[in-house]
Amino acid sequence: MLEKSLLNRALRLIRVGSLRVTYWTGETITCGSGDEYFHLTIHKARAIRAMIRNMTLGFGESYMNGDIDIEGDMAMVGRLATDNKRAMGSLSRLSKLAPPKLKANKKRKQASQIQHHYDLGNDFYKLWLDESMTYSCAYFKTPQDTLEQAQIQKLDHILKKLQLRPDMKLLDIGSGWGQLLIKAAQDYGIRGYGITLSEEQFKLSTARIKELGLEDKITIELVNYQDLAKRDIAYDRVVSVGMFEHVGRGNHKKYFKSVKTLLKPGGITVLHTITNQTDASSDPWIDRYIFPGGFLPSVKTVVSISPKYDFQLLDYENLRLHYAMTLHEWRMRYEKNEEKVVEAYGEKFYRMWRLYLAGSESGFRWDDLGLSQFVFSKGIDNDLPLTREHLYR
Repeated sequence: MLEKSLLNRALRLIRVGSLRVTYWTGETITCGSGDEYFHLTIHKARAIRAMIRNMTLGFGESYMNGDIDIEGDMAMVGRLATDNKRAMGSLSRLSKLAPPKLKANKKRKQASQIQHHYDLGNDFYKLWLDESMTYSCAYFKTPQDTLEQAQIQKLDHILKKLQLRPDMKLLDIGSGWGQLLIKAAQDYGIRGYGITLSEEQFKLSTARIKELGLEDKITIELVNYQDLAKRDIAYDRVVSVGMFEHVGRGNHKKYFKSVKTLLKPGGITVLHTITNQTDASSDPWIDRYIFPGGFLPSVKTVVSISPKYDFQLLDYENLRLHYAMTLHEWRMRYEKNEEKVVEAYGEKFYRMWRLYLAGSESGFRWDDLGLSQFVFSKGIDNDLPLTREHLYR
């Protein structure tokens, strides 16, 4: 068949590593040389047609549906693509579809987009996150650190960057399951305010705060950051961890404008977010099934926007490898709970999230994804520390 011939021709451009492909006919070919990255089995011809129409969407859906199987480390799929960009470019050019038009993300859609990902049920995330339910990049001081240790270290690292003092008002935009605000209240005596668009996160975080007796210290609300900025209220510190990815194309200026309104003069804000090397369009499979409306800006974009809203960049750190390690830990825990996930959500769902976690790990370990921590002050503050020593005490 023509499609199979086109696929073979593109795969034979692989130069780094090797890939073994077995077709539904029983025929097996090996492409490339050196160590085998993984073994791909194509059970149905329609999988090739799907990949020719749209490489990433077709591959993802074919794996979800069981039309293809992958034997070996799932993260190596992404590594093969990164190491052999000429071959992957050839595959992409087989697509008959025009690239998707890049559209701004609308505020009215943002609540449903967040709920699509985060309201799958707290029991789902409890299967593979650490006990604190911290769903963002951890901070490993050594490769031997447990995920639990690394997540505590991440929270400490961010809180030190915020330079908190007792009774400061701290706003957490996208407060998740509340662990950062809880630790800030317990360790620094701040008054915390968290906002989220996830009903499941809201329920669990408020329950945790009540259980710990911190209702007088922390408040959580279901509200969009843009709506919060319309209120007459200001905070000493503003933090956002893993939320900026959901702001969406066309809204980064709105985010910084809102933070400017919400932050007191001289205040500090920490932005912890995934970034890309360039402002590339969103992956169509990720956009459809995992993070609808998401967009990963470049570091250049973030830094170029911030001065327009009177933000001074004080510090920048890229924790790229830390996120690869975090995702690997999550994926191992997820795969150990395969039976429970399949029972609750079905085989297709299990395969979808397995591919997502593996692909994300690969993106940080071998491709263009980075985990950026930006520290900004609103305006100039000449009383800030001269060195970074406070981060490592």
